[in-house]
This record gives sequence, structure tokens and C-alpha cells, in this order.
Amino acid sequence: MIRPAQLQDIPALESLLEEILQFHHVGRPDIFRESGQKYSQADLTSMIGNPDQLIFVYETAGQVVGHLFCQIQEAQSQVLQPVKTLFIDDLCVSSQVRGQGIGKELYAFALSYAKESGCYNITLDVWADNTKAVAFYEQLGLKPQKIRMEEVL
Repeated sequence: MIRPAQLQDIPALESLLEEILQFHHVGRPDIFRESGQKYSQADLTSMIGNPDQLIFVYETAGQVVGHLFCQIQEAQSQVLQPVKTLFIDDLCVSSQVRGQGIGKELYAFALSYAKESGCYNITLDVWADNTKAVAFYEQLGLKPQKIRMEEVL
């Protein structure tokens, strides 16, 4: 079941966010710290129920095993079309239940939510070294919108 996050979900959200951090730290220890939190407990508390910071969870058998953090953004630019976008800030499924279609369900939920909200598109960021995530998103039909390049100095 996918539902809006509630305050009692914070420990599960923190656990999933820690799992993501560890994964990224292994792939890019030059960028990602070994420990820490993307969002503090206070951040999560203020985000839950905030219509500008949407958090949904995937719950099965009374346990939160996935989450979807997203925001509706509107382009404010002199050169870009004024489109409404659903930006997926974070989509995570616990490593214990990956491969069961939960990520696909979370994405389908985001797609439906975006359509109902009158969005033009869905965007997200994915680290290039996370080849499984890149392949997952491509399988769902996403295509690169832009590429950020780097040279480590």
C-alpha cells in the first residue's frame, strides 16, 4: 500500500535514507560521507504533511519498505517554458525487498500523481555510477534530460 508518510514512519524513513547513503558512499566516497543524514528528524517532522514536500511510503505487512520524496516545481525563467514538473527527490526500496516490483509501483504512483496534478513531466537525478538505478529508470521509460559532467581536481 502506498500512502502519505506519517510521523510514526520517521524511524523507517531514517533507516531507508541511511541505506541510500551507505550505497552512495561505497560508490563515491569522495562525495558522500560514511555517516550522516540527508534529512534530520526535525526536517522529516516538518516535511510530513507539508504540501510543498511530498513524502509517500510503501507499506506491506505493517512495515514501511520504501519511500518516495517529491516536489512539484514550476520553471521560473526568461528562457524556459513555464512547465509544472514533479521532481522525484528520492525513491528508495529496502534492499531486503528489492526485485519485487515495489519501485515500479512507487514510480507508477508518482506518474499518476503528476498527471492528476497537471504536471508536464517527471524529473529526477540519478548518479551515473549507480548503473542499476539508471537501468531501472530507463526500463520505466525515462530518458536523460541533461547530463552534468565533472572533472575531479
